[in-house]
Amino acid sequence: MRSLSVVIPAYNEAENIEAVIASIPVSRLAELGWMTEIVVVDNNSSDGTGQLARACGARVVFQPEKGYGNAYKAGFAAAAGEVIASGDADRTYPFDHLPELLAELEASGADFMTTDRLHSANRGAMKHSHFWANHVLSFVSRLIFRHGIRDSQSGMWIFHRYVWTGVDVRSPGMAFSQEIKNAAVLAGYKVTETHIEYRVRGGDVKLNSVRDGVRNLAHLIGHRIRHDGPASGQTYQEQDVFVRARAKSIRLPAMRAAGASEGEGATPGCQTDSGTAA
Repeated sequence: MRSLSVVIPAYNEAENIEAVIASIPVSRLAELGWMTEIVVVDNNSSDGTGQLARACGARVVFQPEKGYGNAYKAGFAAAAGEVIASGDADRTYPFDHLPELLAELEASGADFMTTDRLHSANRGAMKHSHFWANHVLSFVSRLIFRHGIRDSQSGMWIFHRYVWTGVDVRSPGMAFSQEIKNAAVLAGYKVTETHIEYRVRGGDVKLNSVRDGVRNLAHLIGHRIRHDGPASGQTYQEQDVFVRARAKSIRLPAMRAAGASEGEGATPGCQTDSGTAA
């Protein structure tokens, strides 16, 4: 049986984390031969995000040093799976389509698969300023790293664990997302991209398009300058397959915490037909 770690960084996502965990189809993945663990990185939340995630069956890693990149570094270090999948804790990413995405990773023969949200974002899922900032950053990334990735800022990736141990990724913040993709290309791994549906987030948007965009642009240039070797676009293979996420509502009654017996440890908001994390 193959092993999968789903790593989710979370900062004050109490209103979303139960739904996100419930959307991961653990039982279906098991039927397909995947033993799945869900790793939630509590990035020093003050609203009980970590406790809710643990009650829903996730393994919780506490990272007191705030930052998107810091959270992912802690999560990837803790992940035990031979394959790692990532995504935010705000309900925007289609975790319910992990079986299809894993199948595509295997079919493509890629080491690292990222996702393109810009092709099929739901109405209202992304502010206009955020949308265009993504396009600008992605264009600059393609230009200076010479690859074909259309959405350099996407936070959903599926990759083999050995990629993480073979790349140099330093950003503690939001630039981590673009850096891990560019680092994988620079390291010579086969990188591919597929379309996903990007959904409307639950709760308030935490990004500042202008501030984060300027920081990410500066980081892009710095990353390019500090890398000694030439960027190679030959490791990148663009995929035309569009994994179309089917719209469906997620019912959130109650789910047993991992290891709890029937009628015990049930937490409102955590149960679907997905099963529990292994």
